[in-house]
Amino acid sequence: MKVTVCIGSSCHIKGSRQVVEQLQSLIGEAGIGDRVELAGTFCMGKCQQGVCVTVNDDFFSVSPDTVKGFFEENILSKV
Repeated sequence: MKVTVCIGSSCHIKGSRQVVEQLQSLIGEAGIGDRVELAGTFCMGKCQQGVCVTVNDDFFSVSPDTVKGFFEENILSKV
C-alpha cells in the first residue's frame, strides 16, 4: 500500500508535517511498516482541500486532528 502526503506550501501551512509525523508513528506502532510505503510529494492540485493524502490512488483530505481516524479506517483496516 502506498500512502502519499502532500508537503507543498498550502498543505504545509495546514499541517502536513504533523500528518506525516503522526502517520509514521501510527504505522510503526501497528507494526505494518513492511506493508505500507509512506511518501511525500509536492502539490496534488487540490490545495483548497489540503492536507491532501492519497492511499494508492484514492484521494483524502486529512488534518492533524483527523489522522488517527483516517489511519484506522483507510490504512489499518485494509492492509
